[in-house]
Amino acid sequence: MNATVTRYSPLRELVTMNDRLNRMFEQAYGQANGALEYGQWIPAVDLKEEESQFVLKADMPGMKKEDLDINVENNVLTISGDRRFEDEEKKESYHRIERAYGRFVRSFTLPTRVQSDAIGASYKDGILEVTIPKAEESKPKKIAIKG
Repeated sequence: MNATVTRYSPLRELVTMNDRLNRMFEQAYGQANGALEYGQWIPAVDLKEEESQFVLKADMPGMKKEDLDINVENNVLTISGDRRFEDEEKKESYHRIERAYGRFVRSFTLPTRVQSDAIGASYKDGILEVTIPKAEESKPKKIAIKG
């Protein structure tokens, strides 16, 4: 009878626990490899606040501007779209598909009032840029001191 003695390693235990947690979240929320199975994806977004506006940039590679929707309601900016898997060539066989496809929705609560009618959007080279001007009452104002 051969017995193998394994030395206890707290680091190995942490790595094992981390792997288990990652698998649990992948199954529950459709992330990482699960996103590919369920057709869910979430585009990466940068949102910055400038003095007079907000600027949002989102990575949307392989999408057409006609497949995107942008709405603002009650100071919540919502971007949604659908990236379709286009399999035009039926003779090709895919051995590995890592890019995710399907419908997505991203919503952002803006911290100040905005001018909904002046929002602009452009799409170039797979990057969506949305500019959201702040409402006049929410812009900082310099107050003069009398006396």
